[in-house]
Amino acid sequence: MKVLIVLAHPEPRSLNASLKNAAIEILQRHGHEVVETDLYQQQWEAAADRQDFPALPAEERLIYSAASKKAFLENQQSPDITAEQEKIKWADVILLQFPLWWFGMPAILKGWIDRTFTNGFGYGTGGRYGNGTLKGKKVMLMITAGASAAPLGPHGIHGDIMDLMFPVHHGVFWYAGAAPLPPFVVNSANHISAERFATILQDLEQRLVDIPHTAPIPYRMGKQDYDEQEVLQSHFVTSGKSGFALHLLD
Repeated sequence: MKVLIVLAHPEPRSLNASLKNAAIEILQRHGHEVVETDLYQQQWEAAADRQDFPALPAEERLIYSAASKKAFLENQQSPDITAEQEKIKWADVILLQFPLWWFGMPAILKGWIDRTFTNGFGYGTGGRYGNGTLKGKKVMLMITAGASAAPLGPHGIHGDIMDLMFPVHHGVFWYAGAAPLPPFVVNSANHISAERFATILQDLEQRLVDIPHTAPIPYRMGKQDYDEQEVLQSHFVTSGKSGFALHLLD
């Protein structure tokens, strides 16, 4: 496999950085190629702005989506965006390593998506929800969370981690064509003993080695299960499911 791993944590001695380093070692030991993006180390600019389009005239109003498409097609976007897109195009698998902050990704990682998944690359390509330009690639989120597993489970006070990550799994990667795998989640991450860390690394190795054989989250395809107004067909709505679960295959 060719694997891109993206780290979003400011501390190189953190659990997240340690897991990223371990993932690289594991993957390489098993014969896979790895490229990494360390967003804080690279001082990634998180805010999407006109700085992303060096050729955009100063007097021209910024309409980000239109400017994004033009700059992508004409190879006039900011070089850091192009570099990340090349990594994504190269990779078979994308791993995102990050802490759960306020029930989502750190801002710098959201900014990586905002700026890298441009019009013409991540969207606006003529295919969506399983049929975008990232079709054939796999994605796995590697998340650390301070909460224990139960409060982030189906009946937990924080909400199910799968629901919290729906905007990333379904709204970003499945939209762009990549197949999201079930996430690798480390709960109670604020207090990890050496013994537990060793167990976590064993679990991580198993998950990474199993990637080629792991079934993706079974989201519905765009035109197959939705009507011409892009609304789920009525017989699915009456299936007894509700919320995000409606968008999962039975």
